Amino acid sequence: MTTKKPISPRDDWRKRISLRSDEQATLNTKINSTLQAPAGLVATPGQAQITLRWLPVEGAIGYIIFRSFDDDGFVAINHGGSDVLAVPELLYADTDIVSGTFYSYRVAATASLDIAPGPMSKTVTCQAVSTIARPLIGLVDSAGSDGDLDRVWHMIGSERLSQLDEDFDVFGNPIGKEFSQALSIASSELGATMVRAHAIYHDDLEVFSWKQGNPKYNFTKVDAIFDKIIELGLRPVVELSFMPYDLATDPNATVFDYRGIISPPRDWAKWAELNFELGKHLVERYGIDEVSQWAFEVWNEPNLDVFWTGTQKDYFQLYDLAAMAIKEVDSRLIVGGPATAAGEWLYAFIAHVADNAIPLDFLSTHTYGNTPLDVRPILAKYHLEKTKIWWTEWGVGSTHFGPIHDTALGAPFILRGFKAVQGRVDAVAYWVISDHFEELGRPPRLFHNGFGLLSVGNLRKPRFWAVRLAQELGDHLLPVGIEGDGAESLVEIWATKSFDGQVDVLLWNSTLNASKFEGDAQLERTVSLDVVGLEPGIYKVFLARVDSNHSNIIRHCPPEVKWPNEKLWKQIATQDQLWETTLDDLTITTKTKVNYEVILPMPAVVRIRFKPS
Repeated sequence: MTTKKPISPRDDWRKRISLRSDEQATLNTKINSTLQAPAGLVATPGQAQITLRWLPVEGAIGYIIFRSFDDDGFVAINHGGSDVLAVPELLYADTDIVSGTFYSYRVAATASLDIAPGPMSKTVTCQAVSTIARPLIGLVDSAGSDGDLDRVWHMIGSERLSQLDEDFDVFGNPIGKEFSQALSIASSELGATMVRAHAIYHDDLEVFSWKQGNPKYNFTKVDAIFDKIIELGLRPVVELSFMPYDLATDPNATVFDYRGIISPPRDWAKWAELNFELGKHLVERYGIDEVSQWAFEVWNEPNLDVFWTGTQKDYFQLYDLAAMAIKEVDSRLIVGGPATAAGEWLYAFIAHVADNAIPLDFLSTHTYGNTPLDVRPILAKYHLEKTKIWWTEWGVGSTHFGPIHDTALGAPFILRGFKAVQGRVDAVAYWVISDHFEELGRPPRLFHNGFGLLSVGNLRKPRFWAVRLAQELGDHLLPVGIEGDGAESLVEIWATKSFDGQVDVLLWNSTLNASKFEGDAQLERTVSLDVVGLEPGIYKVFLARVDSNHSNIIRHCPPEVKWPNEKLWKQIATQDQLWETTLDDLTITTKTKVNYEVILPMPAVVRIRFKPS
């Protein structure tokens, strides 16, 4: 008799990650059919790209672009690394093209990602060209005003917080020490104020036991974690997961190497009681003034089979009981969900909480490889406009050890996302802060394409510098404009002014097409940038770069090296800094117009800083 070898968590993940937990969950299919077809679709050819623009559709949260060539029919464009095809912007650069080929495009709006999109626009046809791109023309008005900057990146994602007490991995790296340092760096350098992590109910924290009919609660280890988080200058988004062993309907249904239990509770009343007891204890220990600045998020990605064995209806019950239990402790406590993957279930969830008067302080969901969608129309439909919108997981790629994570493409991707969600999203938590990450196994080498902004050893990756550059912006946005080949669809400008007169101008060049993660020389652009309205005086001028060859710590570790020796560690650490150079000083009079010609590889980020001396 042969014994079947149990499937590993990694193989199980790969097998089930694309499966939905409730294939029977459906919405009213009329939702998207009520949308209008997008009007005004225009295609403009450029070097190695075609830019599409169209007009907004009322009620849409995003738009799906369809493409056809050689009479093969229209197929939705797949960005390669994204789990959501729809984009929230009213433009898109198609970089997956061949010069000389004719392409036809149509666009459709969507109000819910769970069903087919609305009617398609009229068709436009465009031929990709091979002409060399002329310099784009950029303008920054430093005397103007375009509102205030929303620092949406002040929430950060992390691995489960219990690893703060971990010792060393098998390679001798100090997990808890470096993870704590990473959270401290997030606070001090990136301005992070909140951290979201999995598994506060995991059995390694011993929160809940139920033997002989008597449930017991033990918050000793939870307290130690939250004490440390507060000491580091952060507040938790308490993710109410996974299911404790003694409460689970199926304790053997798990996810990840650390075996988080993913089944519904076997006793719904005890699930509500567990959440009440946790909230009550935290308020008693830390005080309502403190805990009312935390948040409680119910579960993680219940729309995925790998995270939830129940149905959509089961999750709604899970949410309802947890949310009401938290609010029973004190109405000032903040609770939200559904924390779904790929922006799904939002319409059904919002309709459910609205129709049943269930508390919802923040709406949360996740997206990878794409800009967060504009979900305000759904909230507005149900008169929930005051509900906060949090993307509690967001990143350049969703695949563990995927090839895109450690590349420079993540830097402009991050800035594009931060700029796009201004005024419509309250928090975007990059997933995650550190490569000390154990979901499918500990890092096998230093640069292994991990999710972290920081490597093992807390070296700063290119996308870390993007968040840092955003954090160093001033509070007041400046009017900007850009014209030319790929303007706004590939190349963007973001500029701010500080209270002391310092002006920062960020430019970047990127594409959502994940197949370009190693770059594309044909997509390189030059920007002729005019800066007007600088106050008279003398300015120091600094130029910083983030691209494959600048501020890119990965290039300083030979690819054949899994873990550096002590000598190489020291050499690499000397390069752990933002690449920046000083340009000539400027003397500004009332009539001075400043011009800089900036070369932007794809991908790349450039910052020009004008600092009054």
